[in-house]
Amino acid sequence: MPNILVVNGPNLNIMGRRKDAAYAGLGLDDIRVMVERRATELGVTVDFRQSNHEGEIVDWLHEALDGVDGVIINATAYTHTSFAIADALGALDCPSVELHFSNVHRDSSKVERQKSIIRRAVTGVVAGFGPRGYGAALDLIAGMIEDRTNKEAGK
Repeated sequence: MPNILVVNGPNLNIMGRRKDAAYAGLGLDDIRVMVERRATELGVTVDFRQSNHEGEIVDWLHEALDGVDGVIINATAYTHTSFAIADALGALDCPSVELHFSNVHRDSSKVERQKSIIRRAVTGVVAGFGPRGYGAALDLIAGMIEDRTNKEAGK
């Protein structure tokens, strides 16, 4: 069964306590339950993690070099600042998705948030769909894993 690592960055552990419409009133545990439910429907497993520490996220991505078939990362503020996370993502040989609750490309009031350091290292981006973005990212990764498996099997 394919395994997908879902990495959540700083401050998402207090998501249910923050006043932000993008979160739809949900906490990270609610998101984890949604992701696990969708993973079961897709026939994949997920390893759902959160850290406020850049080095820990880098370590998890290094661990993903062995035995992970896909990565979804909501790096939050590290998206815009972390060359270390970008380099760790770039070392992976599996599909990866950069995830954002809001459409960071549209919000002109936060110009510094429009630039992504990690974007160069991921397969694609899902942004602007709030918590539903996790399901979309999971669907995309699962499909890419299936495509890769079929290609390797000569189908």
